[in-house]
Amino acid sequence: MSDELTLRLDLVAQGARLAASGLSQGTSGNLSARCGDGFLITPSGTPYEDITPEGIVRVDRDGQWPAGQRPSSEWRFHRDIYLARPDAMAVVHVHPPYATALAMCRKDIPPAHYMIAVGGGDSIRCADYHTYGTQALSDAVLAALEGRLACLMANHGMISLGSTLAQAMWRAVEVENLARQYALALQLGTPVMLTDHEVADVLAKFANYGLMSSRS
Repeated sequence: MSDELTLRLDLVAQGARLAASGLSQGTSGNLSARCGDGFLITPSGTPYEDITPEGIVRVDRDGQWPAGQRPSSEWRFHRDIYLARPDAMAVVHVHPPYATALAMCRKDIPPAHYMIAVGGGDSIRCADYHTYGTQALSDAVLAALEGRLACLMANHGMISLGSTLAQAMWRAVEVENLARQYALALQLGTPVMLTDHEVADVLAKFANYGLMSSRS
């Protein structure tokens, strides 16, 4: 089986998990995986249960794709992430309830829990709002992802990166869980933040923690 076919099958399989995982509903969100000097991405406006390996769209570094196919309208920030981030092999963009609720309030997720480390730093930033599919949104996403592996998107959703598609999906689930915990804590009072030293300790430990490991 070719590497490209393996990636296509994985994108179909992971897309089928989105609704059950609570990460996205209907046709919202999109998944991609680096492939050669371009990437493979889920098609525009297609229910995940209807996506086939052949329906996955290959987009090159110049933003070109085969005639007769239409990639997700968000292909631009996927392309720009792959160009800017050699460490990113997969990108997951979803609209889960709690992460999206925080994004609607334009809130970052601060270091209120040690699992903040899943985002690769001491916070998960919220990118500035811009219309979907635009270069302005892509630029804002890249800024929010600087030194990070995940970000929220103001009034929109969230993005997670991974060295594999499975890792990017795992990270998206963990960020949504973290968002839910933070939202609940805000209702109870004022969450106590971890110190820079405490976060640094966790980041060091996470280098070889399960799916957080670059070997995953």
